[in-house]
Amino acid sequence: MSISSSAVLAKLNISVWTANKLDHGATAQVIAVNGAADKAAQVRKNLMAGTRARKDIADFAAECRLWHNQWTLAWDDRGSRLLPTSLFLDYKAQANKRRDKFNAMVDGFLHNYAAHVQTSANYLGTLFDASDYPTEDQVRQKFGFHLVFTPVPESGHFILDIPQQELEETKASCELEIQQRTTDAMRGAWDRLYKMLSTMRDKLEETEDSKKRWHDSFVTNAQELCQMLTHLNVTGDAELEKARKGLESAMQGADIDCIKGSEAVRENLKVKVDSILSQFEW
Repeated sequence: MSISSSAVLAKLNISVWTANKLDHGATAQVIAVNGAADKAAQVRKNLMAGTRARKDIADFAAECRLWHNQWTLAWDDRGSRLLPTSLFLDYKAQANKRRDKFNAMVDGFLHNYAAHVQTSANYLGTLFDASDYPTEDQVRQKFGFHLVFTPVPESGHFILDIPQQELEETKASCELEIQQRTTDAMRGAWDRLYKMLSTMRDKLEETEDSKKRWHDSFVTNAQELCQMLTHLNVTGDAELEKARKGLESAMQGADIDCIKGSEAVRENLKVKVDSILSQFEW
């Protein structure tokens, strides 16, 4: 099955105003006193000091990027990532909700922009300079939530007026590139599973450390990864599916309270995790 029939490329670009500004006057004073003209002498100020509104948007943007990466696999250096077609509708629905929330947060921030500037003026004191602040319209342009979908390229999609031999060489080169990117993408899926298993193994290792903390996420993260890998295995890798099923079976009926309270339960689970790790060439 061609990768182009089982996945699309998704490129998410979220921009957020940094609100950082180099204070030339304060920097000049530091240099005059200390005689240092390197980056350590630079005085940068947060134009939104004293308010969390802009940072809340930045934090949400970071969470959206993390979500995007969890639902996709790396593809190229330009930001496009491989999204399984089996996840497309759910991904698009969630992306739309996130975009709407992002835009609503930006609207709320800009609605109170003047008040945020005044708060920062009170907080910055002598470092405050009204000329540092862009207009509301200029700030709006610094925020953006953009999502683009494109098909995965295929080597046969060439319409070029070049000699046949060169055309065939170009197609072959493109095919090799697509194969390598596909291999790298699937390596990412394998790496996620290995990281999960090795983290679980280390956590389950019996030590004298009585301060180990056990959280529901120990179980739910593994279960969620098993579900996600049913989609991310876009090439139908039988070995990856076998490893995934191994973890899914190991976590079936797992209860965090039992894991936390019973050394025997932890040891039994560790044996299963170790077995999965030993079966494959990671």
